Amino acid sequence: MAHTSTAEPTRARNPEWRVAGWFTAALLLVSALGGVVWALLAPTEKVVVLEPGRGAALTGESVHRFDAVAVFVCIGAVVGLVSAVAVWRLLRRVRGPIMQCALLFGSLAGAWLMARCGEFVAGQLHSRPDHPAVHTIVEFAPTVTGWTALVVQPLLASLVILVGSALSTSEDLGAGAPVSESFGGPRPYASDVSYGPYGTAASDSPGRANPFQDSDSR
Repeated sequence: MAHTSTAEPTRARNPEWRVAGWFTAALLLVSALGGVVWALLAPTEKVVVLEPGRGAALTGESVHRFDAVAVFVCIGAVVGLVSAVAVWRLLRRVRGPIMQCALLFGSLAGAWLMARCGEFVAGQLHSRPDHPAVHTIVEFAPTVTGWTALVVQPLLASLVILVGSALSTSEDLGAGAPVSESFGGPRPYASDVSYGPYGTAASDSPGRANPFQDSDSR
């Protein structure tokens, strides 16, 4: 008698994790491009060489260190705002905690990557000699100083999602159809329960028993 074996069906991967992974990768790429834009826009600091190994900033040039950080914060704010709007509007089928975490940690990693890529590109654009001659003017490439500039992007992105969630009147944040219809998988924390005048209660749905019905009534 032939023996037939059936393999245990593999659990379908949650499609939200796949979408979150692709979104995080795209966010890191956009953040890196933002770093390149920052390197092109951020001003340099011009210094005159007084003696070997010692120089002095020209009048008004020291404020460019603040200007460079300000430009970085503005670019990070734009990236954070656009990425949050993209998650909320374009990826509405996967709204939820998974995409929120992907947006938060992706924005934080993206801000760090933006600073590193920007400083690298700026260093290549504004290279200076190792031992400049006395009385010559050299340019110092802009840098991002302080960790506070890195938190603007994730904070603004999270704030946009928070406001959108607070204004949403739907239990599933307006995701609409289940994820299984759009991405081929179930939505584990979605619920079809509605309350009061905003929809039909679950107890009134066809085929579902009323939990408040008297068990003795037949």
